[in-house]
Amino acid sequence: MNRDEIPGPSIFHPASSTDYLPVPQLQALQLMRLKETVELAYHNQQDGLLKMRMDERGIKPGDVKSLDDLRRLPFTVKADLRDTYPYGLFTVPREEVVRIHASSGTTGKPIVVGYTQSDIDVWSDAMRRSMLACGLSEHDIIQVSYGYGLFTGGLGAHYGGEALGATVVPTSGGNTERQIMVMQDFGVTAICCTPSYFTHIAEKAAESGVDVRKTKLRVGVFGAEPWTESMRHRIQEDTGVRAYDIYGLSEIIGPGVAIECREQSGLHVFEDYFYPEIIDPETGEILPDGEEGELVLTTLVKRAMPMIRYRTRDITSIMTEPCPCGRTLRRIRRIGRRSDDMMIIRGVNVFPSQIESALMRIKGLSPHYQIIVTRESGLDQMEVQIEVTPELLGDRIRELEDLQKTIGHAIYSTVGINAKVQLVEPKSIARSEGKAKRVIDKRGI
Repeated sequence: MNRDEIPGPSIFHPASSTDYLPVPQLQALQLMRLKETVELAYHNQQDGLLKMRMDERGIKPGDVKSLDDLRRLPFTVKADLRDTYPYGLFTVPREEVVRIHASSGTTGKPIVVGYTQSDIDVWSDAMRRSMLACGLSEHDIIQVSYGYGLFTGGLGAHYGGEALGATVVPTSGGNTERQIMVMQDFGVTAICCTPSYFTHIAEKAAESGVDVRKTKLRVGVFGAEPWTESMRHRIQEDTGVRAYDIYGLSEIIGPGVAIECREQSGLHVFEDYFYPEIIDPETGEILPDGEEGELVLTTLVKRAMPMIRYRTRDITSIMTEPCPCGRTLRRIRRIGRRSDDMMIIRGVNVFPSQIESALMRIKGLSPHYQIIVTRESGLDQMEVQIEVTPELLGDRIRELEDLQKTIGHAIYSTVGINAKVQLVEPKSIARSEGKAKRVIDKRGI
């Protein structure tokens, strides 16, 4: 069978009512698209990786007769994208690829992803529905402060805002003073960026005498890095901006895979486009809804580079109860950690999100912190540096010592190990215009 004989995914551009499809109708749509996607990837992947793995298992595309048959298909992992760099997993001729993005990997070659025009349309629609879910409309002015370029964040939010009919202001990242000026002068009502960068914007605004609460800004769509519920409360209390968590990854499409609705209780997965599973990260076995494990995603409508059972390494669970908003799309719980960002310190599993959660519960601390891990005389040591507010900086030494003890106790109660706590001056921890660097692990240096 050649490519011309294989039907591509049935690209369907739904109105927001798709989010409310009856479950049997949604599942029928998913199955149709899954069959088409497996056919496309099996016969047309340039490196033939999926075909080889399915053949080894004795599986053909026609064997996929139900959504449950997805479990019979092989996983795809990040190493597969590196091993087939740059175009090995593409399934269409290069002439049909209208866009290439790449991830911001820290080592080796970047992860390359391609898009046909229909893929761009799907991405735009997923982001449009994302913005609708958190209460935005064509009447909003959306400032996109994610980076543009090879990173998927900026252009994904940009196209979603335009598809919504809103006014989009493409400030990109950096030049924080200008970001604040634009926010004020243009009457911006929503901002898209990392949560850590928004806290930096708010801090700079306060230093300039600008009260974010007195601007028209009312919604923040924050993603691209893990952040906690405690951080959300801090942002909302300090700025009056309602903070929504958005999730996505370049390998699947970019931002817009899932987002919170106005209930702010779990992220709805746009599962007519991206089918979610939760697996045991050790065994690979599928876990029932409600149990925590690793999120696995299968794209259902991508043409340029479909992903079959991609292991995200993100830890979450599928929520079982219906959402009060009425959407029938399933929800995943907030992703606060990855299976591969775990630190093992003195035999204890520690995640940065646990430290953040402990810190954000304490009054007088800023949202800027860093975790430094070292090894002294063969023993792991963890130091947490946290900025105090200018008001606390002027307190007596005894009061600061008491605060250090309070922080140390909060960390111990959360993760079960003692950490050295260092209170540092305001603005002494480097700010990020993109993803915040929370952990410095010096044990391998």
